[in-house]
Amino acid sequence: SFELVVTPLPPQTENNSLYSEGTDGIRVLTTRYRKHPVKEDTREEVRKIEAQLKTLREDGQKMENDLAVLEQNLGVLTKLEGFTQANLQHETEKGTLNSEAVMALAKYVMETRAEKMDAQVKLRQTLADNKEQIQFAERQQQELAANSDKTEHEAIIVVDKKTPAPGKVRLNYLVNSASWRPQYKFRAGKDTEPIQLEYLAAITQQTGENWDNVDLTLSTAEPLLNSAPPELKMLDVAVVARAPGSGQGGANLPAQQMAAQPMASTYANPNPVEFEKQALTLRGEAQKAYTGNNVKGGGQLINDAAALEQAKDLLATKEEELKNKPMSTSGGTEGPSVTYHLGTKLAVPSRPDEQVIEVAKIEMKPEYCYKAVPVLTAHVYRLANLVNKSEYVLLPGEATMYIGSDFVGRTTLPLVAIGEQFTAGFGVDPQLQVQRQMIDKSRTTQGDNQVLRYEYRILVSSYKPEPVKMQVWDRLPHAETEAVSVSLVKAAPEVSTDGMYLREARPNNLLRWDLNVEPAMNGEKALAVNYEFKIELGRQMMFSNFLNFAPSMAPGY
Repeated sequence: SFELVVTPLPPQTENNSLYSEGTDGIRVLTTRYRKHPVKEDTREEVRKIEAQLKTLREDGQKMENDLAVLEQNLGVLTKLEGFTQANLQHETEKGTLNSEAVMALAKYVMETRAEKMDAQVKLRQTLADNKEQIQFAERQQQELAANSDKTEHEAIIVVDKKTPAPGKVRLNYLVNSASWRPQYKFRAGKDTEPIQLEYLAAITQQTGENWDNVDLTLSTAEPLLNSAPPELKMLDVAVVARAPGSGQGGANLPAQQMAAQPMASTYANPNPVEFEKQALTLRGEAQKAYTGNNVKGGGQLINDAAALEQAKDLLATKEEELKNKPMSTSGGTEGPSVTYHLGTKLAVPSRPDEQVIEVAKIEMKPEYCYKAVPVLTAHVYRLANLVNKSEYVLLPGEATMYIGSDFVGRTTLPLVAIGEQFTAGFGVDPQLQVQRQMIDKSRTTQGDNQVLRYEYRILVSSYKPEPVKMQVWDRLPHAETEAVSVSLVKAAPEVSTDGMYLREARPNNLLRWDLNVEPAMNGEKALAVNYEFKIELGRQMMFSNFLNFAPSMAPGY
């Protein structure tokens, strides 16, 4: 038997992951990991930078010494000039002036000073350039030093060879600091054209070893986790006993009593008119969240803003509504273990930058529709219902959406299994518009109960040359307690009869209409959706808070 030494291994090698296997005639007895300190960094690129820095610093020291010598020589010339002037004055007074000697000395001083000054300027310029090169090399060294390693990593393989024929030993090991994440690009064209999906992988590897001309396989057991509209959440309502002398709903609830109630955030403002200002602030924060690609946070903030706006609708008196009419419009798991083998050989250098490579190109047949959620946003979004008929599982990841070559937004793609249907958003369509407004509200009493009625109208306008299908969503308050009853009185047209919607969303008081919008439906001919609902609660009860709650529902409902 004899030992084989494999060196160097990458600095990020997992020392307990090494194993070896041999071909016929070679038996691997043991494989062990060994490391020992070395004077210089084991990585070639680091050694090159260190050698470059050493040369630059030595050159800089030499130039600084030469510059000091030049400055001393210029000082000697200055002294010689003073000596010449004093000697000239002395000889003139005595009448023994030797003009030729004086002129020769003066010429020497001037020519030498010009020569030395020119050399001094050039040397200073060269020294400044040298310092810039040193600073740049030091930045490179600092970046590479993030994973600095002055330790030699080796594998020791003990083999037993029975035959004289040559053979091979294969060493296997795992390394850290290598990862990848999925990215997607969706490109949509005309309604009849398939959608092109580019499945991409952003690879980062800082193992300390460059991967040159390698067969790459991507695998994961735990994949990572606003072109689509925000998801509408259930609006949960709670009530408390009315304080003596307070008005309708909860408009005049004393601040002390409001402060004593459990609140989700700042919904405890005793003046419902202030809800609008708070809602505007939240919508601004939601926009910042979307800009930072925080889709979940932005969706929560925009639902919170809409809850405040609906709280104002429910709590403000008619006088307050009329006074503030311009402000009263609403609208504003672990994944599977998958493996992808890439067909071409690649070079992946060890560096902190991501390298994006293509995993696959997939065509999908779309079924387009439009979705509007006017209580959350006045925009109408174009959606495509797609089925993953490829041989690839689509892992959760960021997706950028394009119509032709135009970028329309970003979204987060969920886990999509092979054969599973999913929905992708392709941004806002300005040719479709939606408005939501309160038409009427009233308060009556029936025995010991008060009945609050609200009537809303949603107007859908189309400026498109062809008819389109559209989903319009809204919501009613929802209360878990029997002390409050919320019911839809009437709706024209009727809400959707889709089975999934009726099972998943309707019990949470989320409303959905499936509409066919014709091209001429705009202006006075805009498609109107009218609905009325009522809230019944005891005379001595009042609203205490408005909370957003995300019930467990199937995606898209």
